[in-house]
Amino acid sequence: MKIVVLAGGLSPERNVSLSSGAMVCEALRNRGHQVALVDLFFGTEGMNGAVDPYDAPIPQALKTISPQAPDLEQVRKSRKGNSQSMIGAGVLELCAGADVVYLALHGACGEDGRIQATLDLLGIPYTGSGYLGSAIAMDKDLTKQLVKQEVLTPKWQTVTVTEDNLHQLAEETELPVVVKPIASGSSIGVYMAHTREELLHGLKESIKLGGKTVLEQYIQGREIQVAVLNGCALPSIEIIPQAEFYDYANKYQPGAAKEVCPAEIPPEWEKKVGEAAQKVFALLGLSVYARADFIVTDAGEAYFLEINTLPGMTPTSLVPQEAQAVGISYGELCEQIVDASVQVRRRGE
Repeated sequence: MKIVVLAGGLSPERNVSLSSGAMVCEALRNRGHQVALVDLFFGTEGMNGAVDPYDAPIPQALKTISPQAPDLEQVRKSRKGNSQSMIGAGVLELCAGADVVYLALHGACGEDGRIQATLDLLGIPYTGSGYLGSAIAMDKDLTKQLVKQEVLTPKWQTVTVTEDNLHQLAEETELPVVVKPIASGSSIGVYMAHTREELLHGLKESIKLGGKTVLEQYIQGREIQVAVLNGCALPSIEIIPQAEFYDYANKYQPGAAKEVCPAEIPPEWEKKVGEAAQKVFALLGLSVYARADFIVTDAGEAYFLEINTLPGMTPTSLVPQEAQAVGISYGELCEQIVDASVQVRRRGE
């Protein structure tokens, strides 16, 4: 099969996406497919015209993720020309010539439904959920609004933080609280606030990410995540960070967190989080695969936090570990995602 792996882009999760893309590209090539790794933002810029992108080597440096999020302004400035397009030169042409596009994108213009809608309009098959489910799941407030009657979720309010209301929010918000950008992943811009000073810092940082912010009730418990593959829940995984919070650096630096899969939890907890993940998956109209995040209290109450429609496929990512727990290798997982997605697109889902 001829496959274009789309990665990179222009979101705070750019580096994670490039690592996912490199790993997926390598795995699918090893399984006999023709695969090209393409940066959504830069496209064919910098490629030697005589080099077939399907034969281009995979930069080994992409497999290592910096603990710092990328400087997107510098990334933007480094592209030639003045085009404001999020899609680089030649990207759509390459995608149109492939049998399927593997979306290894994370964050804005990757998980928010826009690239899915673009590919739909062009009749190009792609992996994962469609544009509508992707857009809903990317919005933490909208997701909670749609699922709150069916699954337990922490109390929350959605605000737009500005310099004018910053201090009022810091004084009036009930503590402890988790500060989250409404549409971001990889824990970028997420802060746990136990004090007014911590909350003020988190709110100030949220302004840098647009200001639209979810203030979510802090729940003490164990962090359990569950992948859904083809509508079925995989074994859960527990995240035990060395620091208090599983932030961006903890997620992508080996050894920064202990990951236990299957999670060492009672069978009734496992059943509860698995069924809740499947329920959210269905309620949002998602397809092929996703990963749901929960906090489970000592009393066994499972609080749904959010769901990720294009979960990471890096060396430290969680979905491949969950798949491995049921005997699905990394390469097999990538191929299953491709095959299932092609079937979904053929059915027009």
